[in-house]
Amino acid sequence: MIRSIILGLSITTAFSATALAAEPIVGNWKRPNGTIVSYAPCGEKKFCGTVQTGQYKGQSFSTMTGENGRYEGEVRKLDEGKTYSGKASVKGNTLSLSGCVMGGLICKSENLARQ
Repeated sequence: MIRSIILGLSITTAFSATALAAEPIVGNWKRPNGTIVSYAPCGEKKFCGTVQTGQYKGQSFSTMTGENGRYEGEVRKLDEGKTYSGKASVKGNTLSLSGCVMGGLICKSENLARQ
């Protein structure tokens, strides 16, 4: 019986660690303005962010490629209709997201909270 419990816990821990390490950006994130963005897999090591609430509901917010909490790709500023090169990193329940122009010389960043 103890052997079964230990085996079950080991399997659960292994799968949990793999899921967290492989896709930490997946889930719902709240922007500072209150908008919710949902990230989901949309290709190999690729994640698409879609606006879930507010004026831009259903629109693409960003597309990121990466793993293990570090991502690069594109971020859209929906009110301007522009797309910027972007970076994102996940640390705990915080997603730090930045959009940059001029090869990364000028960037704007924001932190999103996991929901």
